[in-house]
Amino acid sequence: MEYKLTDEGREYLAKGLPEKRLVESIDKDTGIKEAKSKVENFSIALSWAKKNGWVKLEKGMIKVLKRPGKIPEQDALEAVSKGKPVDSETLNTLLKRKLIAEDRETESKKAMEMVGKEVTNLTPELIKTGVWKDVKLKPYNVRAVGSRVYPGKRQPYNQFLDSVRAKLVSLGFKEMTGPHIETEFWNFDALYQAQNHPSRDWTQTYALKHPTHGDLPDKKIVDRVKATHENGWETGSTGWGYEWDPKKASNLMPRAHTTACSARRIAQGVDVPGKYFAISRCFRPDVIDATHGVEFNQAEGIVIDEGLTFRDMLGLLEQFAVEMAGAEKVKFYPDYYPFTEPSVQVSVKHPDLGWIEIAGAGIFRPELTEPLGLKQPVIAWGFGIDRLAMYKLGIVDIRELFSRNLQWLRNSRIIR
Repeated sequence: MEYKLTDEGREYLAKGLPEKRLVESIDKDTGIKEAKSKVENFSIALSWAKKNGWVKLEKGMIKVLKRPGKIPEQDALEAVSKGKPVDSETLNTLLKRKLIAEDRETESKKAMEMVGKEVTNLTPELIKTGVWKDVKLKPYNVRAVGSRVYPGKRQPYNQFLDSVRAKLVSLGFKEMTGPHIETEFWNFDALYQAQNHPSRDWTQTYALKHPTHGDLPDKKIVDRVKATHENGWETGSTGWGYEWDPKKASNLMPRAHTTACSARRIAQGVDVPGKYFAISRCFRPDVIDATHGVEFNQAEGIVIDEGLTFRDMLGLLEQFAVEMAGAEKVKFYPDYYPFTEPSVQVSVKHPDLGWIEIAGAGIFRPELTEPLGLKQPVIAWGFGIDRLAMYKLGIVDIRELFSRNLQWLRNSRIIR
């Protein structure tokens, strides 16, 4: 692209930039009225002098801060007048000040030189002048496969987790959180899981080697949970009928399920009606295979309202399986959990693995909710979000969720 000086540009080339002339005409602090008489284009001169840090206005007076030295714009005007190159930053300044303009005549001349010739690219000159109609365009093979580009994107599994979180928030759920290292109290006792339950055995859960014990919550909550385990407290239950041990409840462990987050949230207080969810890491000893891992994510959810029924829960679970995993077939099976009654297992059909379990759900027992201060019914569910991701991403091995296989990462589709 070539440029030429405008009328204003030619004037400034001959006389100098107005901001420089303004500063050079002032020996000391000068009033605005007097300064106006010393230079043409006063407003332009004052604006650029201030922008360059040469002067400042103070109580109606122009105060000189420093004298201008070599000015790039002045030199650039001379360079443009001689057809010499100018750096892009200074060129943009001159264009902004309308001191130079594109030389259409030169553009047209260059374009006309291409008439009848073969060109590979349509240049701005050819398009603006219309000469593109009179040149020979080099043919392109539109069927040729170009080089494939792999732009940066989020890891597929992280994309899926974000999409699930966004879906739950759009449905009105509020996110709840909890620590990865939990006491047995919140992981088991507050969920009305007996201290001699097989799931608390070392083969089913991890334990923390150091430190071994943590703090229990408020004494009122602890006393109510203790009484519920021993004799049912005021819940109408007979309890488990054993002597509850606070030391065992204070054992520290890597959290085995996100239901601990639900117990903490209920104890803190919940809205009625209210909907809450958590997506977080859990840890369990297991044999690692295509559908199991010792560390996994779980999506926990609870809904609190008067009059909630088991049928409401089944409808919600089916909606989640269809919308979040894209499942076409969903089955429910009766199941058992110490903290819900009735309980259900949710399975979906995977194209390669067949029917796989993705969630457990149920209605929280009064022995869980009432000691924590809640009288209303609560429907609760916990999704094995890793298995949902397998279904959504079309993979057959859960370990691929954390794969370093560059080809799979590059070719995986973006989750929306």
